Amino acid sequence: MIRTGGVDGLLVSFGDRLSEAANRAALAFRVAVEAEGWDAIEETSSTLVSCFIRFDPLQLPHEIVKAKVETLVKGRNWFDAALPTGRRFWRIPTVYGTELAPQLAQAAAAAGMTEAEAVTSLSGARVRVQALGFAPGQPYLGELPEAWDIPRQSQLTDRVPQGALVVAIRQFVLFGVSAPTGWQHVGQTAINLFQPKADEPILLRPGDEVRFIATDPASLNNMRSDPNGGATYETIK
Repeated sequence: MIRTGGVDGLLVSFGDRLSEAANRAALAFRVAVEAEGWDAIEETSSTLVSCFIRFDPLQLPHEIVKAKVETLVKGRNWFDAALPTGRRFWRIPTVYGTELAPQLAQAAAAAGMTEAEAVTSLSGARVRVQALGFAPGQPYLGELPEAWDIPRQSQLTDRVPQGALVVAIRQFVLFGVSAPTGWQHVGQTAINLFQPKADEPILLRPGDEVRFIATDPASLNNMRSDPNGGATYETIK
């Protein structure tokens, strides 16, 4: 579906709810738009299931952009498109539970697991950065196993710290800032997702893959001097 986004934007959606295929399509389509090199395209971005294209309507009329986008959409089945090249697989040290992540027990119960089973499940999951949003560089990651299709809380947690790993509706969110949330705080990292003075200020990119590797509080504390919080990555080939 192609919709108008103001006088200078188009939104191309590949679904009305999150799925692996719709997210794959959104990621692949954004890369394809960038590769076309159309004049007057000022910005592209992807969400969980959509790609947004912003253009200069004084240089490139809306109807021409829409025609180009429609042709590109119809050119292939985007749901089985290859994911973008240059993606990375990150391993991010994470403390599960303890006073650093106090909602592990309630989240585990909602998923029908013991705390130990929950840690094994969450730390073993390899998830994709599906989109960035809410704060600079803050990723939404998934999908988790079906047992983690648990609801968000009915009441807000007043505040979780930067680096908090929260869970609900088969997704992780890794908090880039301290903020209130209705998601359940199950893990804590030392990562700094937004580093404005770095060559690449946004640490994680849509399409990257992540495992949140279990560690202990003392080890995590030692990693706080590292802007990446002990996280490492390798390029996915």
